[in-house]
Amino acid sequence: MKAITPDLEYLSTRQSAKVLQVSLGTVQKMVELGELIAWKTRGGHRRILVSSLEQQLQRRKRAMRQKTTQKCIAMGIFRRIENSHELMESIQFWQLKVEMEIAVDSLEGLMTAVSIAPDLIFLDALIPPVEQVHLIHYLSKNKDTQRIPILVDEGFIKLHPGVISLADQNSYGIPLERPAQIKEDLENGLISQNPLIIGYPATDSEGDASLNLQNRHELLEPIFIQALAKKCH
Repeated sequence: MKAITPDLEYLSTRQSAKVLQVSLGTVQKMVELGELIAWKTRGGHRRILVSSLEQQLQRRKRAMRQKTTQKCIAMGIFRRIENSHELMESIQFWQLKVEMEIAVDSLEGLMTAVSIAPDLIFLDALIPPVEQVHLIHYLSKNKDTQRIPILVDEGFIKLHPGVISLADQNSYGIPLERPAQIKEDLENGLISQNPLIIGYPATDSEGDASLNLQNRHELLEPIFIQALAKKCH
């Protein structure tokens, strides 16, 4: 069996089965479901992209880690790195054990979410509404993330259906379908009727003075637990 090395781009179906320690039939099924990226040579032999194998191995490691540590694997996409630090400090005092991957760039966050398939995805309240529109749309449509709960600022959710008007604005480099398709999905309840999109109290320091930043972060723990419960159903 070939070892996976940095310069290796693809493996045969049999080699891929050995890497994943599954049967040939399972590899073929994973290809059909889009879980592995593959193509056929002129001779009809299937070749599996090594990077997609590595993604599967990474997900398996995270799943095993979660089973043994009972941790929640979360993906946080933030507007500013300071906001992620504040949330991480708060998480340390939760009973729920959370391991959070951080991104301060939307495209990077999407790529990481697709790669690690976290238990939930947290969108920072300070991300501009138009950017949140595109993030939610892509996460809800991508096969690797569409069944993952998304935690969104409840103030943003209340903008619906007003967010529909934002769909044709700048996508911040996020690869998406045409704006008309995004608008159609929003009108069909992509946000308001999606049970996997869960609102949380805004975490910015402006607004309600009676609810300071620390209190907002404390309120997030039961919402994280709620999101995990929805994922299990």
